Amino acid sequence: MPTTPPATPLAVPEDPYAAVRTRKYAGLLLMAAVLGVPVSAIAFGFLALVSELQSLTYTELPKALGFDATPSWWPVPLLGVAGLLVGLVVRRLPGGGGHRPAEGLVSTGAPPAADLPGVVLAALVSLGVGAVLGPEAPLIALGGGLAVWAAGRVKRDLSPDARSLVGASGSFAAVSALLGSPLLGAFLLMEVSGLAGPMLGVVLVPGLLSAGIGALIFTGLGSWTGLGTYSLTLGEVPPAAGPDAAGFGWALVLGVAAAFAGAGIRRLSLALQERVERRTVVATAVMGLVVGALALVYAEGSGKDGSQVLYSGEHEMGHLLSASAEYSVAALVLLIVCKSLAYCASLSCFRGGPVFPAMFVGAVGGIALSHLPGLQLTAGFAMGVGAMCVAMLRLPMTSVLLATLLLGREGLTVMPLVIVAVVVAYVVTLRLTPAPAGPGGARSGAV
Repeated sequence: MPTTPPATPLAVPEDPYAAVRTRKYAGLLLMAAVLGVPVSAIAFGFLALVSELQSLTYTELPKALGFDATPSWWPVPLLGVAGLLVGLVVRRLPGGGGHRPAEGLVSTGAPPAADLPGVVLAALVSLGVGAVLGPEAPLIALGGGLAVWAAGRVKRDLSPDARSLVGASGSFAAVSALLGSPLLGAFLLMEVSGLAGPMLGVVLVPGLLSAGIGALIFTGLGSWTGLGTYSLTLGEVPPAAGPDAAGFGWALVLGVAAAFAGAGIRRLSLALQERVERRTVVATAVMGLVVGALALVYAEGSGKDGSQVLYSGEHEMGHLLSASAEYSVAALVLLIVCKSLAYCASLSCFRGGPVFPAMFVGAVGGIALSHLPGLQLTAGFAMGVGAMCVAMLRLPMTSVLLATLLLGREGLTVMPLVIVAVVVAYVVTLRLTPAPAGPGGARSGAV
């Protein structure tokens, strides 16, 4: 289902910059700036509602029912009910609840307005009760769909190119602060849409404008409401040592390991998706029970909070990095296994984005391997994040930036290692990915 700006938002003319010199383009810039304000405010409200639902369902509801603390078995019935609701939304409402996350971040255009209620409802239920997915894909769809709908109300004779550009700008505004920087959101959408060459600047300028305005709105609303900006942050990061030969060796190991892990997660989630779609409502409820059971297994097996297996993991990464000494290798391995399987089950049927859980799984893998000689904690964390991101998303530039900018100054120190890990993971991932069938059933595009 549509989630992101199309791969070719504007046809390339002989002079690709001719459009930029027109008054029409200036008008589109103004429209992108104006629409960025309400779109980003709605996106902020969506994230705030998700956060409140998570607190309500996992903390407040058990207390209201008389429990002193949230029981370790609590996610099992909670996710089962959530799966039933999401299955009904996917089956009954237009648009099928948005894009299927097992297929990754795809570039098929902003959804029509009629699909947006289903997109929002399916994502709220999925993310609010603990499905192992992030909010980026629903936000991209919501931002693009709202922007195109609003632009159509203001100017009914918008050309398809203009509608695509406005939709892209709305998506930029919606994810402007989610990844910690408007620039990271811009790179994500740029790589997903496949823009390159002169047309990149034509389409990217309105998007960057909307992203900048969106980031300001997120910051202002976060300060005014006291809720924060819902941006990806880590907090205190342990010092990183400079790259050495052992570090580059571990970059190769992590890159290969992430590629195989990503291929396994992707193939299992697609296989499960195929089976879920035969009986959507019942099968989604079953997958919800599976996710809850995996959280229970981790809680009982490690003595840690089962919520670490649930949700996207973006708020747990900082704690894992700063308190890594509190986790044994066995607990970290169990967390990787349970989170990865819950990720597969969530990808197959719930609605959300694949980015943050991939980062979390990679981060835990890097922390676990840092117990071995030659791999420093912060470097392992960063390489794991970057390698797993590119293995799941196949977006190398975004993966490098996510892993390094997230760590601040220490990220610059380990950037050479991250680049090696990401490149290795990217190449191996492409080798492990079957090439699409060409005309007549022949394979094409093999790497």
